Amino acid sequence: MRFLDVKTDYAFKRVFGSEGSKPVLISFLNAILDYQGEHAIVELTIVDPYQIPMLQGMKDTYVDVKAVLANGKHVIIEMQVLNVPGFEKRILHNAAKEYATQLLKGEDYALLNPVIALTFADFNLFEDSEECISRFKLMERDRFIEYSDDVELIFVELPKFKRALDELSSIQDKWIYFLKNAGSLEYIPDTLACDPRINEAFSLINEAAMSREELEIQFKRRDFIILQRGSLQLAETQGLAKGYAKGIALGIEQGIEQGIETVARKLLDILDDATIAGKTGLSVEQVRLLRLS
Repeated sequence: MRFLDVKTDYAFKRVFGSEGSKPVLISFLNAILDYQGEHAIVELTIVDPYQIPMLQGMKDTYVDVKAVLANGKHVIIEMQVLNVPGFEKRILHNAAKEYATQLLKGEDYALLNPVIALTFADFNLFEDSEECISRFKLMERDRFIEYSDDVELIFVELPKFKRALDELSSIQDKWIYFLKNAGSLEYIPDTLACDPRINEAFSLINEAAMSREELEIQFKRRDFIILQRGSLQLAETQGLAKGYAKGIALGIEQGIEQGIETVARKLLDILDDATIAGKTGLSVEQVRLLRLS
């Protein structure tokens, strides 16, 4: 068997944002958000469900799925495959917009429901942390008093998830492993197949059950992402090379200037300013300033 890469938009929305994927999404969110017992999600509505196999263009490097839970809480689930400028600000902007646009003009602020922005990044985002999952809320800076839980940002950095199949200890581990590795698997491992919802998710991305049109959409999108990632890496490499060369040239230039000044200083006691300027290439004013310093 071969499976689609869930990190691409077509596969991601096929699994989590299509008409028939509500039970899968409920299991996924309960695992990632660590909702259990009385806090577990039992019902939700997928906002603007994805109509497979339509795909609108290829300009975006991210994809989102929106859901409203039975308790009114809004969840934005986003997969980001490229680390592009303004990414962090866009996440905050989308969460704030989702929160603010719930109210119509004149409605009471008490009607606002909490919003969770759940973002999966296929790159390292917080370099100072080794943790795979990071959670952010509004809190007082020094005493860590929680202001409100109405806007919560949760990030899952897939490259930081290093656990192998035999190390998966929770349903949360299993879902993250699925998200990160499904596209490279040739069969459903028993560790994952034992969960009915993950097994169902695999069936949604099994290439054998797809039409040629559906596979073509997926392959084009995957190739587009590969090209975009390659372009970003090339730009970064070229930028570092140019910066290195510029640094060397600047260092040589500064070294030469410092060497000339050293020679000029040694001549101050035996020659006049005009003669020193003529021998070193410095201006008379530069020599005068050296004499004063």
